[in-house]
Amino acid sequence: MKRGIAVGGNITVDYVKTVDCYPKQGNLSTILSITYALGGALPNVLIDLSKMDNKIPLQAIGLVGNDKDGSHIIDILRQYNINTDLVKQNDSFGTSFSDVITVKDTGTRTFFHYRGTNQLLSINHFDFDRINADILHIGYALLLDALDAPDEEYGVVMARLLDKAQRHGLKTSLDVVSENSTRFAKIVPPSLKYCNYFIVNEIEASLTTGIPLRNNNDELIKGNIKESLTKLMDLGVNELAVIHAPEGGYAMDKERNYYEQNSLSLPKGYIKGTVGAGDAFCAGILYSLYNEWSIKKALKLAVAAAASCLSEMNATDGMKSVSEIVSLYKAMSGDDL
Repeated sequence: MKRGIAVGGNITVDYVKTVDCYPKQGNLSTILSITYALGGALPNVLIDLSKMDNKIPLQAIGLVGNDKDGSHIIDILRQYNINTDLVKQNDSFGTSFSDVITVKDTGTRTFFHYRGTNQLLSINHFDFDRINADILHIGYALLLDALDAPDEEYGVVMARLLDKAQRHGLKTSLDVVSENSTRFAKIVPPSLKYCNYFIVNEIEASLTTGIPLRNNNDELIKGNIKESLTKLMDLGVNELAVIHAPEGGYAMDKERNYYEQNSLSLPKGYIKGTVGAGDAFCAGILYSLYNEWSIKKALKLAVAAAASCLSEMNATDGMKSVSEIVSLYKAMSGDDL
């Protein structure tokens, strides 16, 4: 009998501010609207999964502040029947938050982030006697200071955590945050040999492997994707490496079979915001892996889940049930999922 999916990691609130344009430093733009929503890998992926299929047991592992935002987050997660027993409130820092600046005409977003309690999340908060799941997904590496810390034996604490999870019989999955830094090559690779699944965007994959996936014109270098996935598998990913980009989803399995799926062609005006689209894609992959779907089918569901997310301003309002996502895919692609 299947036990469900657990997600550990970043919990934030997002203040999504839609602006008329993104200004140069020192200049002004107009805020057109402000919305408040949960954000971070943990709420985004878990709420998406709950909306996709509320019969899957879901569990959260993370930290929030002992404040209004922290209590609100726990209440919202519980409304989606997500087990929050391992979400703890902490007095040392406030709940993490992000100011998400979204440009109205393009949907492009920029994040200003306060780490808050997330920086304290450590291996000790993952009580495997109380984690009842088949898959443990963690996000985001490079934004969880205690788990990103050096480890003499494993290289990084995250790798120790993932190894411990595998020893307790869980399949492990990891996502990474997009940041402008040189930390990827040092922090991410040690964890990959303890990852059953590694699900990242093209920027994160490029920074991890050193293989460029966009050119100077910001065009996807599609010819490099297979090489990048091969490098991720060479670095130790156990079963499946997945790269997602606005243009589509791409994957490689342990037999080095390569798969690709173009994104859906969306009508003008459909995209309300891009916040959470990567997490929606990730939820689609995790749902498919949990249900033992083929990789080809998983990529189709994932691009359709991402498209569903794009229909609303915040990270989770646009998510639909699996049957509705399948219908969306068929309607926009003319193909069966």
